[in-house]
Amino acid sequence: MSVERVDRETPVAHDDRMDIRLWLRLLTCTNLIEARIRRRLRDRYDITLPRFDVMAQLHREPEGLQMSELSRRLMVSNGNVTGLIDRLVAEGLVTSRQHPADKRSQIVALSAAGRAQFEAMLPEHQSWVAEIMSGLSQDQITQIYDLLAIVKAGAGGNDA
Repeated sequence: MSVERVDRETPVAHDDRMDIRLWLRLLTCTNLIEARIRRRLRDRYDITLPRFDVMAQLHREPEGLQMSELSRRLMVSNGNVTGLIDRLVAEGLVTSRQHPADKRSQIVALSAAGRAQFEAMLPEHQSWVAEIMSGLSQDQITQIYDLLAIVKAGAGGNDA
């Protein structure tokens, strides 16, 4: 079989609409990249991608985030995040405190141990992403990034 492996793009004829082909190409690329990163995180650090993603969001906000904001950034439901946060808190990697202005809301942040664990993984994760993108020049990466901002805005994404 050629480089064109069987994936979401396979059933699409070359004369089909280019917008549909692009959408399927984006899905395929996302799935392939996610699978590679997932596998490497599991094999190297025994961590799941959702857990890494939560830690990455909290790493960007040292003062912490409200659970609802964390869910929004991860584009998942509050329920999906709650179970993961509960486990991270139980392991001492995340702290949780009541929001001072809203007693119904929690603010979660990386603990010192969580920050250290995440920072130990970060350089290797960055090198994996660089390796995946290594076939592109920096100009091409910038172009794709800028073009995808237009797609994101068209899909209803905020802060494109």
